[in-house]
Order: sequence, then C-alpha cells, then structure tokens
Amino acid sequence: MIWSLQAAPDLSDKQFTQWSKLLEERAGICLSDQQRVFLQTQVTMRMRELGHSDYTQYLNRVTDGVSGMMEWSVLIDRLVVKETSFFRHKPSIDFVRDTVLDRMNQNTLEGSFDVWSVGCSSGEEPYSLAMVLNDTFEFAQRDPYYGVTATDISRAALTIARTGLYPQRKVEMIEPHFRQRYFSPQEKNRYQIQPELKDRVCFNHGNVLNITDMPVISMDVIFCQNMLVYFRRWLRHEIMNAFVDRLKPGGILVVGLGEVVDWVHPDMVRVPVEEVQAYRRK
Repeated sequence: MIWSLQAAPDLSDKQFTQWSKLLEERAGICLSDQQRVFLQTQVTMRMRELGHSDYTQYLNRVTDGVSGMMEWSVLIDRLVVKETSFFRHKPSIDFVRDTVLDRMNQNTLEGSFDVWSVGCSSGEEPYSLAMVLNDTFEFAQRDPYYGVTATDISRAALTIARTGLYPQRKVEMIEPHFRQRYFSPQEKNRYQIQPELKDRVCFNHGNVLNITDMPVISMDVIFCQNMLVYFRRWLRHEIMNAFVDRLKPGGILVVGLGEVVDWVHPDMVRVPVEEVQAYRRK
C-alpha cells in the first residue's frame, strides 16, 4: 500500500489534544508535548496495520462501542508497555525482604504475607519480589506462607508474565543464586520461571483508575513503582489514598523515588530509609 511507504503525517494540535485526552481518561496517563512524537509513532504503526490513513478516522474507530474497546486494548499495549527488568530497583526490593524479616524476628508475622505489585508489566517485578520472599522464608526455615498479586492494564504484558518465559538478556544480569535457583534453561536461549515460584504469583488485569472497583484485600506490602509519575498530581494522591485502605495495620507502601513528593496521610508515616520511598500504616 502506498500509505505504508509514506512518512507518518504529523498530528495536528487538535488531534494531539484529542488523543491525549482519551489516553488520560482511560489510562490516567498525562502526555507532555515532548511525548507527541512517541504517541504519533505508536498510533501510526497501528493505523498502518489496519489500513487507516487519518488520525481522526482511527480515533473514531477506537471509541466506537465494543469493537472500539477491543481495538483500544490492542493500542494501549503499544502505549503503556515499557521496558522493565528483574530487580529493577534493588533497594526497594531489599526493603521488602527486611520488612518480612523484621516481622519474623519480632514474632508479628501472622497469617500469610501478602504483596501487591501494581503495574507489573511483563512480570519481572512480581517474580523478583517472590524470589526474595521465598528465600527469606527458606532461610528462616518456615513454610513459604506468602503470595504476590500482580496487576497491569496491558493484557499482552500479562500473557508474557503468566507464561514466565524470558530471553537470556533478561536473566543474565540476575545474581547467580537467583538465576540457578528459580530459572530453568529452555530452547532458543530462553529461561523458564520454576513452577514453585510461578504458583506464588497471581496475575490479573486491572486499571488503577478503577481501583475503587477492585476487591478490598488487605496487603502487607503494596509495591508501585514507575507508574504514578505519568499521572497528574491530584490523581497520584487519590490512588495513594486508595492504597492505604488496602494495607494491613503496619503495612508498607513502596513507590518510586520522587514519584510523589508532597503526599501526606493521617494513617501513614514516611519510613526513614535512604534510597527507598516507603510509607508505613500506623
């Protein structure tokens, strides 16, 4: 097709505003003008696949009833799925390990230790948390009584996460102990998460904008990094407040460094740990 060989047309200011509004309404993501090229590139790639040549025409398709929601689920994968890695921010994951260790040492670990990984993408973050938790329970010679719930808006990313099969480049940077203990080599230089760990992580589709519609399940740790930064300030605070309602007493909320700089809550206190931005429920 001639369209497929042409350079992508530029989004007009009006079209950029329309697409930005849709993305914010449905995913909470607030795009800056500097991200116009990214939006244009991703939308154009999908338009070419479908044979569309007009941004407004494709926008109408995306917003048209049930078929539009199906197309939106395809497009949103292109717009929100970001490169991630195992143990992406090790100090935060180590802090989760130290939290469960403290509970064990103080004999305050009652019932299951439950963790929620919000915006889990293709699974590297929740599996990293599960590896550390599993090691901690084994070191303490306790039955592995823990679980990790992981949610994301991208169904395509969740499919990868549930499969638990990763290329060598993803796994080779992991500490040898974790790589040998929790992965098994497969064909084509890929590595499979071991079943015992995979069974500890439950992946679910979820949009954090609809957090009030999610089940209120009390968590020991809510781990949310590299996601809130894309939202407006008021929305970050609203989501953080909703997280508090889903924490057990003494539960921990871990966010990315600098993602939320002015949030306060009467039931939460900032944890004085360098390199980690975390809050504890009173």
